[in-house]
Amino acid sequence: MKLLIEMTLQSDAVFGNGLSIPGGEDIATQMDDAGFPYLKGNTFRGIFREELINLLGWTGKDTAETDHIVCTLMGEGGSELLDESRKVSFSDLVVHPLLRSAAEEETGDLSEHKAMFTYTRDFTSLENGMAKEGSLRQCRCVKSGFHFYGTCVCDAQDAELVKEVLGLIKWVGTMRNRGFGEVSICVEDQHE
Repeated sequence: MKLLIEMTLQSDAVFGNGLSIPGGEDIATQMDDAGFPYLKGNTFRGIFREELINLLGWTGKDTAETDHIVCTLMGEGGSELLDESRKVSFSDLVVHPLLRSAAEEETGDLSEHKAMFTYTRDFTSLENGMAKEGSLRQCRCVKSGFHFYGTCVCDAQDAELVKEVLGLIKWVGTMRNRGFGEVSICVEDQHE
């Protein structure tokens, strides 16, 4: 079964790509070749896994039952899934194709696409109320208010659980503990 996911950024977000730019950004955001930000499906899958474990714990499942459900739906590093058809998978979450087309028509410039969707923000550490020497860091943030779209494929028998878990996801990306990456998620069945 295929589910359509719409993720709306309620706050600025950082879709970290694990890279830094010497002399520039210390935390860079994941972007495609045309300068559009996106959240990798595997990254989103990890957030989903975390919320699945939380939900199963909150509903009183014991450790063995939780491990079995998580392994069935998500797999386990280096092991074979019990039932490959029940594996939950996610596409990358990207800007809407119509918005992308409009932006590409308006400008074909990578730096302009970057500026439409993101900005850089500076951070410092404080020591005794003053900026700590050598602590200046720069981060590329995705602007709040944008919508990102993707799909989730799961077995029909797991769809309700998957929807429930997706509804629990409230934060994505890097620096969530600093208020970045608050999201709301809507899920619909895809009718083909």
